[in-house]
Amino acid sequence: MFSKKHTLKILAFFAVKSTLFYIPNYLFFLYLYVIIISMEHSGQKLDRYYIKKVDADKKSIYCHHDLMGELFVPTHKHNKAQLLYAEGDVVFVTTETKTYFLPARHFIWIPSGVSHSIEPKSESVTMRNLYFPVEKDEDLFYKNEGIYPVNNLLLQMMLFTNRWNGDLKKGSPNFAIAKAIKAILPQICLTNLPLELPQPKDPRLSKILRHVENNLGETILFSEVAHEFGYSERSLYRLFQKDLNMSFIQYYTIRRILKAIELLLERKLSVKEVALEVGYNSVPTFSNTFFKFLGQRPSDYLNREEILEGK
Repeated sequence: MFSKKHTLKILAFFAVKSTLFYIPNYLFFLYLYVIIISMEHSGQKLDRYYIKKVDADKKSIYCHHDLMGELFVPTHKHNKAQLLYAEGDVVFVTTETKTYFLPARHFIWIPSGVSHSIEPKSESVTMRNLYFPVEKDEDLFYKNEGIYPVNNLLLQMMLFTNRWNGDLKKGSPNFAIAKAIKAILPQICLTNLPLELPQPKDPRLSKILRHVENNLGETILFSEVAHEFGYSERSLYRLFQKDLNMSFIQYYTIRRILKAIELLLERKLSVKEVALEVGYNSVPTFSNTFFKFLGQRPSDYLNREEILEGK
C-alpha cells in the first residue's frame, strides 16, 4: 500500500496529466476511489493486526495468524508477551538496541513491554502470533528476548492453532492448549541462537558497517578497514567495543552467517556457492562456523527445512 505522502504525489501527478492529455474526469475519480479504499483497507488491517485488540482483554491469550501483506510494521509494544513464528522467508525484528534475524521455522520470544518493529523480507511470509498475559513468578525464560529453532513437537502444536484467531478465553480448550505451548518453552528451548546484531549509535561506525554489508562476498581484513577509514587498529577496536560491545571480527562473523542462512533458505545456491557469497573460500571453515551458531551443518540445516516442508 502507498503511504499518504506517496499517494498525494501520485494524485497530483495524475491530475496534471489528466489536464494536459485530456484524460476523462471519470477515470481520475475512479483511480482516486481505488486509492482511498486501499488506504482504508490498509489502516483497518493495521488496527486489526496489532494495535487495538491484543491487549483489549487483559486475561486472554490473543492469537493472530496471517500472510504478511505489509513489508513493514512500525514500532509498537504490547502489555502481553509475544511468540512470533515465521514461515516462508526471513523476518527482521528490531528493538531499541538490536536487530534480530528470524529465519523461517524459528520463533522469537518478545517479552511484555518491549518496543519493536517487524520487517518481513517478502510478502510471502506467514506469521503466527500468540500473545500471552504476564503471570506472577514466571520463569526467567519469559523475561528475555530470544530466537529459537522450532522442533517437531512445537511445530505440530503451532500448526494445530492454524484456524484460531482472536481472544482465547480462560477456561476454553484452546486457551489450555495455548498455555501448554507457553509452558513447554523453557523445557525444549535450551539454546538461544545468537541471530542478532546490535544497533550502532555512533555515525562513524554506521559508515563502516555499511562497508561490511556491501562487501560480504569479499574477505575483509580488520587492518584494511582501519586504514581505509583513517583509524589505527587500536582506536577502531575500542570504537567497536564501546558502541557495539563486540569486536569487529565478532560482528563480521555474525553478519556473514546471517547472510548465509538467508541464501540457504532461498535454495538457489549450493553450500559451496553460499560459502563463497559470504566470503569463505574454505567450505569446512564455513561449515564449522555455521555449526557454532546453529548447532548443525549447513547441509543438515537445508535437509531439515526440506523435511519440515515435506520435500
